[in-house]
Amino acid sequence: MNIGLYFGSFNPIHTGHLIIASHVINSTDLDEVWFVVSPQNPFKKSASLLNEHHRLHLVHTAIEGEYKLKASSVEFKLPKPSYTIDTLTYLNEKYPKHIFSIIMGSDGFQNIEKWKNYETLLASHKIYIYKRPGFEITNAFGGDIEILNSPLLEISSTYIRELIRKGKSIKYLVTDTVKEEIEKNNYYGTSLENPTQ
Repeated sequence: MNIGLYFGSFNPIHTGHLIIASHVINSTDLDEVWFVVSPQNPFKKSASLLNEHHRLHLVHTAIEGEYKLKASSVEFKLPKPSYTIDTLTYLNEKYPKHIFSIIMGSDGFQNIEKWKNYETLLASHKIYIYKRPGFEITNAFGGDIEILNSPLLEISSTYIRELIRKGKSIKYLVTDTVKEEIEKNNYYGTSLENPTQ
């Protein structure tokens, strides 16, 4: 089975993430896309992160009923911070019959040289790259890459958290089910029982 790994903090998962995953499934030969929830990204501060189990729960909530989309907690049991090469080594050993690829934005790919053992990563795994405005791919570093013109929404998890803190509505930025879970559990610190419309 061909699996595309979509790594991220998903803090929280939003409509933009789901559109990218859906586009990748529809325009490649991947059988499934796994949202790999990172408990601690080495490039991000952990202070603003919702607990990883809550973030995983929101991913499960967002993709419920989508049989080609899965939520993965594989990095929860691995050493922190999470390095993609270590996760792939673990997955390749655990699922030897699967073929794993990486899904990432062109902005992230521009920083690939900063990744742990990036040469090994590029030599052993295909990478599907969705274009982000202002981040052109000029050097593939010899890797097996496929560039996708996926529809992009300029939504960020940071923006969503800011709206929540201000008591404003996040409707349409996340699925209704994710919105309900965030409000019910008071994730990100502010009750949204009476959000500003």
